[in-house]
Amino acid sequence: MQQTRIAQGWDYYLRFVERFPAIADLATSSEDEVLKYWQGLGYYSRARNLHAGAKYIMDVHKGIFPDNHADILKIKGVGEYTAAAIASMAFQLPFPAIDGNVYRVLTRIFGIDTPIDTTAGKKEIAKLAMQLIDIKRPGIFNQAIMDFGALQCTPNSPKCEDCCFSFSCIAKKQNLTALLPVKLQKTNIKTRYFYYLHLIENKKTYICKRSAKDIWQGLYEFPLIESEKALSQEEILGHSFTVALLKNCQWAVKRISPVYKHQLSHQTIFGQGIVVEIHKGVPFVEKNVLSIPINDLPLYPVSRLMERMVLEK
Repeated sequence: MQQTRIAQGWDYYLRFVERFPAIADLATSSEDEVLKYWQGLGYYSRARNLHAGAKYIMDVHKGIFPDNHADILKIKGVGEYTAAAIASMAFQLPFPAIDGNVYRVLTRIFGIDTPIDTTAGKKEIAKLAMQLIDIKRPGIFNQAIMDFGALQCTPNSPKCEDCCFSFSCIAKKQNLTALLPVKLQKTNIKTRYFYYLHLIENKKTYICKRSAKDIWQGLYEFPLIESEKALSQEEILGHSFTVALLKNCQWAVKRISPVYKHQLSHQTIFGQGIVVEIHKGVPFVEKNVLSIPINDLPLYPVSRLMERMVLEK
């Protein structure tokens, strides 16, 4: 929910908690099943962290979620923001949960121009938030300031004229609203080109699990050619990977998907699926590649990109 609108994630949330209603249910499930229920949300490392965190709580805390900030921080995938949000909202502990909304609200109201993506800026906002937090109702305070940033003090076109801080907000007084908060670093967007070979052989296909510490770790995909530039159909089919894969086969291209653009926070991926029908022979695949019935493909967690470009007709 940090990365998308509540309405967009709501159905995923309901489906996830229906399948995993308690910590023990999540801890005892397989990673494949957890990722399958998460499929479509992105940020798959969070699903893996939830899974690992549930196992940790079962092992270390006997299945009871810890009720203090220090122990909450020890759960895999839980950082300062998440720990503060849980501590304040679930256990009424006075820890400010600082997200993008809070940075925006506080830098504008108090006229803070220290870049928020620097250590100095983070410390300054954290100190200010700690001074402001309602010690008796920290959960309400954190939720209120987040909602205020999401609904009133928005990134673009904030509702300054009917704002309760309009007479005290330094950004409003000094016409700095559009300039705050300040960020120094610009995100470098990396471009990647993915070409998937969807092999069909006697009602079977071939998939493998992404194991490298990269995007979509733990998800399944068809044999992949990754390139630094766009490739033509001739270049894909003549690639050394394709040649080695199909060297023992008689085959034909059945279908080629459109090129799909898939935008991630730090990457732009252009993906295309090539459906290859094998008439004779068996593909030369590595040991980690699974041969599965085509009808079983929906049982495996896959990225939204692969789902779109290969499964959509």
